[in-house]
Amino acid sequence: MPQLIAGNWKMNGLTAEAAAIAHPLRSGATGLACDLLVCPPFTQIAAVAQILAGSSVAVGGQDCHVNDKGAHTGDISAAMLRDSGASWVILGHSERRQDHHESDSLIHAKTQAAIAAGLTPIVCVGETEAQRTAGEQNQTVGAQLTASLPANFAGVVAYEPIWAIGTGKTATEADVAAMHLFIRETLTRQLGPSGNAIRILYGGSVRPTNAASLLAVPHVGGALVGGASLKAEEFLGIAKAAHP
Repeated sequence: MPQLIAGNWKMNGLTAEAAAIAHPLRSGATGLACDLLVCPPFTQIAAVAQILAGSSVAVGGQDCHVNDKGAHTGDISAAMLRDSGASWVILGHSERRQDHHESDSLIHAKTQAAIAAGLTPIVCVGETEAQRTAGEQNQTVGAQLTASLPANFAGVVAYEPIWAIGTGKTATEADVAAMHLFIRETLTRQLGPSGNAIRILYGGSVRPTNAASLLAVPHVGGALVGGASLKAEEFLGIAKAAHP
């Protein structure tokens, strides 16, 4: 399975800015050895999906509600994401877990909702710097996987060391290798043989300068890219470092 390079635009991108990123991706994605995905803010999903229609670049959302409709002011359902042109959705990102106090059980329910709506979920897990310093990274990530993933999970897992998001810090290749192996073993125990087919992305200050070495680490099935995904040239530079 090819590696997946996913861009999380977070709360960035007005109409002109989104178009300025999407248009170069449409032409630049030709011939890449990886799968390419961009996740704009809700307001830009339809426009970006229209620009990228017919290309090899997929579009996703950054969150969804557990219900498909109802009295939930300000929320977006998985069905609405699909209707807007998305086929993927990021769930359980550390910023959602921390800023919105999302629990593993809520992420589990959102993951089920996404799958039911026909979206492929990317479920994020990761430890804080304090948890890593205390040697609790495996315990933390293992608990998140156990509680966040439903039995029918067939999406993607993204490991994001929280201390390396937007800080300029990057986990060492040894750190990444150890955690991705632990996640692979946990997925296999939890989900059976299907756990071997789940791509595990690394997310944490991925840039064109370090992408090749990170993407070459065993069990790294791609990257979840933040800031560098807001510049088409940098995002494509990361994608070009991916392995088939």
